[in-house]
Amino acid sequence: MTRIHARQALLPSGWADNVEVHVGEDGRIASVNVMETTTGDAVPPERSGEWTRVDTLLPAPVNAHSHAFQRAMAGLTERRGPDLKDTFWTWRELMFRFLDQLTPDDVEAITAFVQMEMLECGYATSVEFHYLHHCPDGQPYDALAEMSERIVAAAAISGIGLTLLPVHYQYGGCDRRPLRDGQRRFGTDLDQYARLLDGANRSVASLAPDAGTGVAPHSLRAVAKDAFSSLAALAEGRPIHLHLAEQIAEVDELVASYGKRPVEWVLDTLAPDEQWCMIHCTQMLPHETEGLARSGAIAGLCPITEANLGDGNFDGSRWLSNGGALAIGSDSNVRISLAEELRMLEYSQRLRDHSRAALATSEQSTGRRLFDAALAGGTQAAGRDCGKIAPGGWADLMTLDSTSVDLDGRRGDLILDSFIFAGDDGMVRDVWSAGRHRVREGKHTDRLSIELRYRETMRQLSQAL
Repeated sequence: MTRIHARQALLPSGWADNVEVHVGEDGRIASVNVMETTTGDAVPPERSGEWTRVDTLLPAPVNAHSHAFQRAMAGLTERRGPDLKDTFWTWRELMFRFLDQLTPDDVEAITAFVQMEMLECGYATSVEFHYLHHCPDGQPYDALAEMSERIVAAAAISGIGLTLLPVHYQYGGCDRRPLRDGQRRFGTDLDQYARLLDGANRSVASLAPDAGTGVAPHSLRAVAKDAFSSLAALAEGRPIHLHLAEQIAEVDELVASYGKRPVEWVLDTLAPDEQWCMIHCTQMLPHETEGLARSGAIAGLCPITEANLGDGNFDGSRWLSNGGALAIGSDSNVRISLAEELRMLEYSQRLRDHSRAALATSEQSTGRRLFDAALAGGTQAAGRDCGKIAPGGWADLMTLDSTSVDLDGRRGDLILDSFIFAGDDGMVRDVWSAGRHRVREGKHTDRLSIELRYRETMRQLSQAL
């Protein structure tokens, strides 16, 4: 049993001092006790030695949306083309050309490195939106779920919690045009997708008890509208994630083909609820934002990637005021940072509305509201029993470094405000995922071997490009 003593901890009831957390061998929180003591912050002598003593203990959030292989592209797409105009769509063409070089071994090495970085910045779980299924020519591997198995293998190396979402991606657009060269590695028809999902389920079942799966129709552009009922049946109550309303051109294509905007069509046709996580939603009108928020579906936000790709601003103020749930993800993994994702979300609201503390309330500071929302929404998006320091849930935990100059003397919600708006990943000291203590003193326990393998993979890729 792992025993943690925290000077202060964020519990479901709020902040508490002198907290003891026991984690069972099954990776779940066995007990949480708030101790009374007259010795200030000191750990009672009878509890010294066998305990991990920390300053600030927090639930560790879920990274709700990742395309792991894109981490290897970070920094390689920041130039304009010959026509001096660059957009999401030109970036996508570069991405297609890049992924044609990737082997299963490459994907495993890159994914393990990405997951290590996620853990080091405070995420305990990764929800992998996985669409790189086949060989470069579009032919399946001998094992149809080969690439899914490599995501699972990477999670076994990194120790991160995993919700694997194999993606159904059948068409190149709303007109059902065939997939082009760069998309052929993604393609599945419904029958093949069902078999691929079954293979992914078997692979994940061999990993760890906290690992899970879900279903991911890539987008309204890439999936026929009559396929959604079959995909929902395949989910069997597990999470369903969908790219929705990310780009203006995407909205225009849907209007031309369906006669409705993407969010309008989803609300009218799919009746989304808490099982659904809609990724991005940066192109919504006010009535769409309000309607989707009230549906119970989660908004899966990736503010760093959305800024990097010029997607637009999510209307977080309107969304939260209508009771919407949100989760945070790193998407393209151009920069993996929990604090920066939350900061970018808040700053995007301030820049749009010429305001400050845009997402704060009279009861909660900005940092506290953002962190609480990311915890609750991430739990829902991953289909994972986590997000709180309470008995019975998975022990997904993180600690912050009290010696950081920006945390010195801070307590309660000021800790979260300082972490998000003045801090960086260096504040994260420890991370447990389902009780696996994989980050200690700010570094992953297997950083050296994971990084060496990634460096070698990148050297080989750079020669091939």
